Amino acid sequence: MIKKTLSFLVFIFIVLGCTVTEPPQFLGVKNIKVLESTQTFVTIRGEGIFKNPNDIGGELKADGIKVYINGNEMATVSSESFEVPVKEEFTIPLKVNIPTDSIFSNKNIGGLIGSLFTQKIEVQYKGKIKYKVLGFSHSYDVDETEIVKIKL
Repeated sequence: MIKKTLSFLVFIFIVLGCTVTEPPQFLGVKNIKVLESTQTFVTIRGEGIFKNPNDIGGELKADGIKVYINGNEMATVSSESFEVPVKEEFTIPLKVNIPTDSIFSNKNIGGLIGSLFTQKIEVQYKGKIKYKVLGFSHSYDVDETEIVKIKL
């Protein structure tokens, strides 16, 4: 009986001693770039940047983030859950494969012609990233746009 009470008190002390004062800070999406361009797909990657001030990690999941090229919706990012490190800044990859034929469709032809001349495209990530820890959850709104150089 004393062992169980002592174990319970130690557990409570550990849980109360850990800080979960706020969810990790979302610092933005950076380093958006074209990784690969083939006849079938264009692979684009960005990095979601976070800083966790807490003593407890948790997990992040980027699901349903839409990717827009020159203002037209092209694909959706879905990812596996990522473990959140304790008390540090970290990134999660936001990678997507966009079918080349959707980029060259009629609805995108005006922006595409301009992109061919400037060799740049406007890439926008828009959606939510979800954070979970110990029954607590929080979601982050993502709405980041960058002009990305393309190689033809």
